Amino acid sequence: MRHALIVAVAVLVAQRVSLAHSGPPFPIVTDVVHAPYTISIWTDPDATDDGSPGGRFWVVLALTPTEARIPPDTRVTVSARRITRAPDANGYQSSSRRAVTAVAAPVGGDLGNQFAALVLSHEGLYDVHVVIDGPSGRAAVDSRIEATYDARPPAYMLIWYLVPFLIAGFLWSKLLLHRRHLFHKR
Repeated sequence: MRHALIVAVAVLVAQRVSLAHSGPPFPIVTDVVHAPYTISIWTDPDATDDGSPGGRFWVVLALTPTEARIPPDTRVTVSARRITRAPDANGYQSSSRRAVTAVAAPVGGDLGNQFAALVLSHEGLYDVHVVIDGPSGRAAVDSRIEATYDARPPAYMLIWYLVPFLIAGFLWSKLLLHRRHLFHKR
């Protein structure tokens, strides 16, 4: 019983730690050249109900001449607009909602790797618009994502699923101890 309790506590602690990461990011734009930049965009588009910025975006930049460096005053802006209507006769979708926007910040001081987080308040499709503006020039890239809520069950559900196994382990241990006691009595 003591070992089962230790395992249960360890699993709960591990579950709490794993809540900090909801999955790996994936690319939505890969090595698109808009002179003078080569642009890649990675995202982990989680929707949230609590107003926290769950839509995470990494913009990877390089100047087309490979020996050039990104100037320090290059600004990357990421915006997402939720698509709220079905396609019209021409196949275009539109959105009546305002876009949520964030200015990206360099990751670890690296101007070629910028990060922005947005509040995606609903599941569904979003149009993503990234603008790079700096001394080397201006470029814009559009893409589309589908935001979803984090699919993992909450930590308390782990206990709900773990209880039958703990009971079975407790009863099995009790049966083994009872048999051992009977065997030593003989």
